Amino acid sequence: MNLLLDTHALLWWHEAAPSLSKPAFDALNDPGNTVYFSVVNIWEAQIKQQLGKLTVTDPLPKLVNQQHQVNGFGLLSVRVEHVYELDTLPLHHKDPFDRLLIAQAIHEGLTLVSRDPEMKPYGVSLLW
Repeated sequence: MNLLLDTHALLWWHEAAPSLSKPAFDALNDPGNTVYFSVVNIWEAQIKQQLGKLTVTDPLPKLVNQQHQVNGFGLLSVRVEHVYELDTLPLHHKDPFDRLLIAQAIHEGLTLVSRDPEMKPYGVSLLW
């Protein structure tokens, strides 16, 4: 299975938080799965940190390096095709970060690891 992490899933994985569901935890630990996180996650976390809405245990560069280099998670860049995919999405959910993650997951054929119930109406493959 090819997985794309929502920002909360990435942060909870990194911090070994008990908030991560057992199915998500098991899927991230399964060596048969390919796990990706996105530049969108980093962008969202950076903005929320600057606004005082998020505190993370490690600086973002360390988090990114650990997940990319140490854990072998792929880093998905934002491509123009992902932005164009937004045009196909109805406006069920107005969070721009979530919408772009949904567009990436749909375009790349990835299962999105997220507990956000507002993502279900998009028909994106979800795991939680």
